[in-house]
Amino acid sequence: MADPGLSGDDVAGFVERGFVRLPEAFPRELAEQGRDALAREAGVDTGDPATWTQPVIRLGGYSREPFAAASDTPGLRAAFDRLAGEGGWKPLGGLGTFPLRFPHPDDPGDTGWHVDASFTGEQGDMRLNVRSHGRALLMLFLFSDAGEDDAPTVARAGSHLDVARLLEPYGEAGAEFFELSAAAEAASAHRPTAPATGRAGDVYLCHPFLVHSAQPHRGSAPKFMAQPPLPPAAEFDPQGGNGPRSPVEEAIRRGLGR
Repeated sequence: MADPGLSGDDVAGFVERGFVRLPEAFPRELAEQGRDALAREAGVDTGDPATWTQPVIRLGGYSREPFAAASDTPGLRAAFDRLAGEGGWKPLGGLGTFPLRFPHPDDPGDTGWHVDASFTGEQGDMRLNVRSHGRALLMLFLFSDAGEDDAPTVARAGSHLDVARLLEPYGEAGAEFFELSAAAEAASAHRPTAPATGRAGDVYLCHPFLVHSAQPHRGSAPKFMAQPPLPPAAEFDPQGGNGPRSPVEEAIRRGLGR
C-alpha cells in the first residue's frame, strides 16, 4: 500500500475547498472483505442484479474486523493529525453506518444538498454549531470503486466557508439540521461541484461544514461506502486570539473573515 501522506498543497486545498482525497488510505484487501461481509448481511449478491431490489440499503454499527482495521491505518492517523491537529481527535474504533447504493429505477430519496448534523439538542433535534461540536471531520471511506456514474457523493467546493458564516449567529446552541441545510443550499449555490470518485481503499477527508449530496446510481455495480465522523478531542475555537490549532479551525476562521 502506498503512503497516502498529505502534502502542504493537500492541506492548503483542504482549507480552500473543504476536502482532500487520500488514495490507498487502507488496503484494498480489507475493502474486499468488507464488501463481502456487508453483502451477506444485506442479503444481496453483488454479481446478481435480480437481488438489487432497493436503490439504497443502510447498515450500521460496524466496529468489528475488517472495519476496525480499515479505520486505523498509519496513513489515516497521520492525516487526522494534519487536519484536526495532534491531540485534536479521538480514535474511530469502527466505521458506523454504511449506505449501500444500487443501480435501480426508483429514487433513493436522500439526494438533497445538506450539511451533516453533529450533536443532539435539548429537544432531541439534530444540530450543528460554529465550533463543530461532536465532529472534527466528515469522512467518506470507499469500499468499492466509484466512477462518476456510481453514485459518488458530490460536494460543493468551498461551501464550508459559507456554512461557517451561517452558523456564527446561532452561537453555542447551534442551528437545527433541516433549517441550516436549506440555508446552506442557497448560500453555496454558486460553488463548483466535485464528485467523490476513486478506488476502493481511498478515503475523502472533508471539513465538517461541507455541503454535499448523495446521487442516484447510474452505473452497473453496487457502491459500498462508509461515512463516519471523526470525533474531536476538543471543540474548535473560531474566536481565539492565537493562531488556529488546525486546518479545520483555520477554515472556520477564514469563513468568518478572521
